[in-house]
Amino acid sequence: MKISELLKTKEVTISCELFPPKKGSELKKAHQVVKEMAILKPAYISVTYGASGGISEHTVDMANEVQNVNGVTALAHLTCASSGREKIQEVLAKLQQHHIENILALRGDIPENLDFPLPGQYRHASDLIEEIKSFGDFCIGGACYPEGHPEAESVDADLNYLKQKVEAGCEFLTTQMFFDNNILYNFLYRALKKNIQVPVIAGIMPVTNVNQIKRITALSGTALPQRFRAIVERFADHPAALGQAGIAYATEQIIDLIANGVNNVHIYTMNKPDVAGAILKNLSEIYHAG
Repeated sequence: MKISELLKTKEVTISCELFPPKKGSELKKAHQVVKEMAILKPAYISVTYGASGGISEHTVDMANEVQNVNGVTALAHLTCASSGREKIQEVLAKLQQHHIENILALRGDIPENLDFPLPGQYRHASDLIEEIKSFGDFCIGGACYPEGHPEAESVDADLNYLKQKVEAGCEFLTTQMFFDNNILYNFLYRALKKNIQVPVIAGIMPVTNVNQIKRITALSGTALPQRFRAIVERFADHPAALGQAGIAYATEQIIDLIANGVNNVHIYTMNKPDVAGAILKNLSEIYHAG
């Protein structure tokens, strides 16, 4: 099923993100993670392509496992910063072969010590979106940044780039993680003023350990509200308590989003089905009442 069709309904959708293994020897464990995540019956499961400028050779395999083995709609990530046109077309052909029709088109992290873009590479996600559109009948999503992309010269300029993605053929957007819902509500208002009217899916990261906080602040510069910082400081030396508090905080965020009409939520699970399962259990009645 195309995600764009799913998002046309007024029903609440909660989806999850997984990342593929870095080594082939870890595939068996990854298949188990997919199975456990699929049992939770998310609206769809997205599979990342590679971090820090890397390429995952297992994204298509894992997306196939999600959709054709476990029966959950798959959303395959595809980045262009580390891949030329030939590689992009190779991946698109494989996705078509597996009948995977949903793609999250991203620029991705620029590889270290690499002149970018090299000949045959795309500079922007909008360029990749146009390539995917010309290749076949895919449903294409994109990323958006409620606090502005770290590389953008301004928040307004970032919204202009976002509009270019939509005009290139992006049918829905998934946000970078945020920990203050007011940041998202303000972003949605500003996006509408730019006439960006595609569905926006709220990306929620349940923080269950201190190392996650360090990575989040180092990579994205995401603002951490004082209320959230207080939770981390209070339970930093108690991993089980911090994990429970992180799940509770994410749950509360999602409840507030749904209550305010944001019906589509994406959980960055860090390959932890138990965390996603705990959140969905907390939302069992709210999910269906939405």
